[in-house]
Amino acid sequence: MKICNICHKISATDQDHIDCVQKRRIELEDEDTKSKLQEKLNLSNDTQDLGIEVKAILEHLTKEKSESD
Repeated sequence: MKICNICHKISATDQDHIDCVQKRRIELEDEDTKSKLQEKLNLSNDTQDLGIEVKAILEHLTKEKSESD
């Protein structure tokens, strides 16, 4: 018998609960994904450039709509 390092409950085996290990792995992956996403978007450095990109997307969408009419 051992205490699980993650949930601090008694474990019948001498290891952490499999569910707890998987849950912790998923939580760490989510945190890693969030940090990578913010780096890819680079929002913390170039907030003014975001407006230009949005304008370009809107112009592109309006061109497509007027051409189809």
